[in-house]
Amino acid sequence: MAQRPTADLPPGYALASKRVAQQRQPVRFMYREPPDNENDSGWRFFSGDEDQTYADDQDNIGLYSVGTIAEIDPSVIPFLNTEPPCAFERDRVDQSFRASEGYDFTPEELG
Repeated sequence: MAQRPTADLPPGYALASKRVAQQRQPVRFMYREPPDNENDSGWRFFSGDEDQTYADDQDNIGLYSVGTIAEIDPSVIPFLNTEPPCAFERDRVDQSFRASEGYDFTPEELG
């Protein structure tokens, strides 16, 4: 059985789409915003094929430990200690993540 990655992971929970967390699809888009509270890592993880309607439905997003997401997709680990705000993406799972250009970190209620 694979050992869970725990070293040097930021503490707290992350928000992730159920496509990543339950269907175990690889992460193709992730961003980190300032945490909402002391238990929030600030990380948000998506498979990259969720549309806005899917992402806006709270039934499609859940709270998971950062370690759980790192176990599902270890390719996120090198980025997890990047300070917020930051965003990373990749077009295909066989590619490396790159900084996401032009991501708007303005909260929707302010935008």
